[in-house]
Amino acid sequence: MSVSAGLYVGGTTHARLSPTPHRFGYRFFQLLIDIDRPGWAFAGLWTARLGRFGLFSFWGRDHGYRDNRPLRTWVLARLAEAGVAASARRIRLLCFPRMLGFVFNPLSVFFIHDADGRLEGVIYEVNNTFGQTHAYVAPAMGASVERQAVDKALFVSPFYGVEGEYRFEVSPPGETFDLVITKAVNGKPDFIATSSMRRQDLTDARLIGLFLSMPLMTLGVVAAIHWQALRLWAKGVGLKARPPGPSAGASVARTVPAP
Repeated sequence: MSVSAGLYVGGTTHARLSPTPHRFGYRFFQLLIDIDRPGWAFAGLWTARLGRFGLFSFWGRDHGYRDNRPLRTWVLARLAEAGVAASARRIRLLCFPRMLGFVFNPLSVFFIHDADGRLEGVIYEVNNTFGQTHAYVAPAMGASVERQAVDKALFVSPFYGVEGEYRFEVSPPGETFDLVITKAVNGKPDFIATSSMRRQDLTDARLIGLFLSMPLMTLGVVAAIHWQALRLWAKGVGLKARPPGPSAGASVARTVPAP
């Protein structure tokens, strides 16, 4: 069985390919949480808290319905709506923790497994800085690398409209975690985001070290988004109007054959 809880440390790169090239990257870390047993991740730790303030903390209401309903209820509802058949014996969530009470997750990923650990589905929960969220629900084939695609439905960046599709290439969290998201319009890629992380022991000493090396990382994610937007604006990239839409939604993704 794949790991049910852990700490993943690595980095991400974002590359805008056209019409104005732009590239940046930064280091970050995330927590892997078993949503039915979130306390497992924090057992024996004093630096991390479940559902209450701490140096690090995890609150289920930061995801899904954004209230006190179980995350499992939200995941099963999204799978049913998408027609993804899954026993969902184990559901793991990879996300940013709160740091000193603050968090913003541009992307959180739910991994749905059967009793043997085979991956049955993936939910990509995307949030924008305008208070909107969208779930891209994808079936999985139990492969070492899952490939999926879905039409873009959420306005994320003021420099891109809601057009084209996302293509996901993801390896479920084990000793490493890798994710590539390619945005394409009319089959031509115009943006690629990658994440690559390695699992590390989840200890107080490691968390303190990460806090000192990446202080207020979760706040820094928001700052980085706005800083890169300013850089793009300075390059003369025009802004797109944000279309009206609901605060939450969901879309069904499809599997894509390996090239």
